[in-house]
Amino acid sequence: MLELGLKILIAYLLGSLMGALLVGAARGGVDIRLQGSGNAGGTNALRTQGFAFAAATAVIDVGKGWLAAGWLPGLVLPGIAADPSIDRAWITAACAFAAMSGHVWPLYHDFRGGKGGATLVGCLLAVAPILVPVALGAWFAVVLLSGFVGLATTIAAVSVPLALALQGAPPTPLLAFTLAASALVTFAHRPNFERMRAGREPRFERLWLFRPRRPRA
Repeated sequence: MLELGLKILIAYLLGSLMGALLVGAARGGVDIRLQGSGNAGGTNALRTQGFAFAAATAVIDVGKGWLAAGWLPGLVLPGIAADPSIDRAWITAACAFAAMSGHVWPLYHDFRGGKGGATLVGCLLAVAPILVPVALGAWFAVVLLSGFVGLATTIAAVSVPLALALQGAPPTPLLAFTLAASALVTFAHRPNFERMRAGREPRFERLWLFRPRRPRA
């Protein structure tokens, strides 16, 4: 259990490294939580700082998910023996979810983080890359039809365990992780849903197919 506990802690601390805030620090102290929607995620980074800033943010947030799920579970910790009583797949699932939790509630940044979507993609790249096109396809479809990025990210996260279940008898640890991850992403997007109900949620008009056409001058 000591190995599991330490790796969960390391994964959480790794997840707490926020891409947007690290890139913002390198940009002279930019804190996007004080701009736009106030979220430290890729969408707010794109809206407030532009493509290059958002791309760097995504690389970090996806990368930490990949490290937590693909590298950390097999890491040999100095002085800590591998626990033969724990299935490696469960350690992987626990580390992946811990990294996502760190992204949503980062220790280093007053527990004010992002929504977990990019980190989920990184975890999936490590443990089930075949599910990444499913998530990205669902994301693009919902953005194109609705323009709402938060809704798209939530639907994309929920589509992952559904697609996994449709494959028939999926590995229990992987199914448990994807279910927990989709619940976390949905929970983190509660402010987006509230703004949608109030009619105040902005749309991603660059991709939205049904945006109102502005009259020509």
